[in-house]
Amino acid sequence: MKLKLKGRHFDITEEIQTKRQDVVKTLTLNDFQQCFLSWKCRWDRCINT
Repeated sequence: MKLKLKGRHFDITEEIQTKRQDVVKTLTLNDFQQCFLSWKCRWDRCINT
């Protein structure tokens, strides 16, 4: 979601909320899986350190 909203500017909070909802609706199962795997990799590095 961060990458899809990067570089955008919003004038009011409602615009941010609406755009965020639009982006969430476009995310796929693969997007969530990749996010989790990326988080797990960072988590493992922290534990190993």
